[in-house]
Amino acid sequence: MGSVPSTPLKSGNVRPQDTAEYLIGTFVGEKSFPISSDYWQKLLELPLNLHWPAHRVLQACQLFAQNNQCTRHLAKFLIHLSWCLQDCISASGAPSDVYDKAVNAVYITSVFLKHLIENAQSDDIEGLYLSLDEKEPIPKDLIQDESIEDLMMHRVLSFITSVAVSPNTYLLHLELLNFMLIAMSTQLLCGPSPGPKDVNPFIDAAMVQDSSLVSLVVRKLLLNYISQPGMPFKSASYSIFYEGSQPSVLQRVGSAAANFVLLPLSYLGNSKGEYSKSPLADCSLLVLLVLIHYHKCVVSNESKMDKSADSATSDSLLKENTYFSDNYYCKALENAKDVEFDRIDVEGNAHSGPVVRLPFASLFDALGMCLADEAAVLLLYSLLQGNSDFLEYVLVRTDSDTLLMPLLEALYNAPWRTPNQIYMLLIILLILSQDSSFNASIHKLILPSVPWYKERLLQQTSLGSLMVIILIRTVQYNLSKLRDVYLHTTCLATLANMAPHVHRLSSYASQRLVSLFFMLSRKYNKLAELRDNKVILGKGNSINSLSEDVSAELHIYTDFLRLVLEILNAILTYALPRNPEVVYAIMHRQEVFQPFKNHPRFNELLENIYTVCSRIF
Repeated sequence: MGSVPSTPLKSGNVRPQDTAEYLIGTFVGEKSFPISSDYWQKLLELPLNLHWPAHRVLQACQLFAQNNQCTRHLAKFLIHLSWCLQDCISASGAPSDVYDKAVNAVYITSVFLKHLIENAQSDDIEGLYLSLDEKEPIPKDLIQDESIEDLMMHRVLSFITSVAVSPNTYLLHLELLNFMLIAMSTQLLCGPSPGPKDVNPFIDAAMVQDSSLVSLVVRKLLLNYISQPGMPFKSASYSIFYEGSQPSVLQRVGSAAANFVLLPLSYLGNSKGEYSKSPLADCSLLVLLVLIHYHKCVVSNESKMDKSADSATSDSLLKENTYFSDNYYCKALENAKDVEFDRIDVEGNAHSGPVVRLPFASLFDALGMCLADEAAVLLLYSLLQGNSDFLEYVLVRTDSDTLLMPLLEALYNAPWRTPNQIYMLLIILLILSQDSSFNASIHKLILPSVPWYKERLLQQTSLGSLMVIILIRTVQYNLSKLRDVYLHTTCLATLANMAPHVHRLSSYASQRLVSLFFMLSRKYNKLAELRDNKVILGKGNSINSLSEDVSAELHIYTDFLRLVLEILNAILTYALPRNPEVVYAIMHRQEVFQPFKNHPRFNELLENIYTVCSRIF
């Protein structure tokens, strides 16, 4: 096998050409086998129990990358793998060895495809050589104009949707999802934003599947996530998942593919590598997120008539416009309906095309248990932002703490999260806070205790008060560490939505609300002092530019202070009898507001606050 050394034979009766060492060595070598050769069946039936160190796996992958252009073995093996999957689909209740054969085939594909993608140049994804040589006869099962990636993705998605998850099929389902994550990871080679020249063959192939199959895929992936199917007992010691008995490197590399790409890239962080009770549920969620958030940039040419001022003739010019094509996976998720409702909506309008029907109650519970995971947070955001039916379902639930408590705990642990993750959590709270019934209900739900809140013992606190406390704490963290204006804006907008519906805000939450004004006022005063000092120093270009930046930031914090005053005013105007603690907190720290009584942006609001408070005391 060239630079890959041989492994001793386990049995003297095994012919050299049938050993795993020979078959893998031939696969990565220079000799090209025709697609009709019986060699491929031997390779498919190969049990991957090789114990190779990592450097040998790397050597094999490097040899494969060198020779694949001539041998086209990746394309041929993908075709055979697609046929193998078709056999699994056709043979209902097939014996386990049929599925084992397919699992082994996916292992081999995943290992070598992962290496090719990781080492490909950003503008040379064609280096995968996903086509047969011109001299190679086209197999009968392959349609003339059908690409290999189209065939492969169709078979993978068809298997996932048509074959039930069982102890016999669990590993194959899991490894096919791993394969999809690897195959779709070509996006990592593209720029930060999609462009018309991006080449992502496998995920592009997934995007053009029939709408009925797309709906089935979205439904099956979500059902996998909801049901959280555990590892079958017979696979509990399988080396691909557990570090026992010196697991095969080929197997470990194959399954590690699930961690290769976590999309959207700007949001999902690195996996912590913690053991999961349901690897299939985790992979299903990741594949779904990759599919629904993919944007294919395409170019359209429009003709434009150009008339010259000094000529009666007109020329037709081509103008290129770029746009994102429709993502039917995203549309399927956005149009998903609860199984508890009829197939015709309230208005009596039937939905065109296949509709994904899901048990919203089970999905709600599954999300509530998994929101410590960032991928689950992104799924929740995608549903709330895009699916009005699911948003309505969440808003009418009386146990809003099921979702809110893990979200607030995640915000409490903001120092261990990225700014993008914090922003996603805040956007979810902002979406929910736009509903008045939600804002009212969270103040009626009393929490006996909040064990994860360490700064103060919180007992018999309403969920609404806790939400106010955590949002203000997030502003404080952002003010000292991140200094992101948009995070401030989102937190304050959520508090503003909640303000008219505040009910019996706790003493601690009321104090924190006044402290919020104090924190922002300190930043405001520093900026005002800095601006005044720059004006006194001189009028040089660089100083003028810096002064303009400071003035712009000062204007932003002026808006923040006014927004906090509007929040306090809304509480006093709409919910004064129910919130005596807010009045006490304001009167206790009147000195915080005094410096701003004559400020033109604040005087009217402060006058109203003092008028209301003076009537009580």
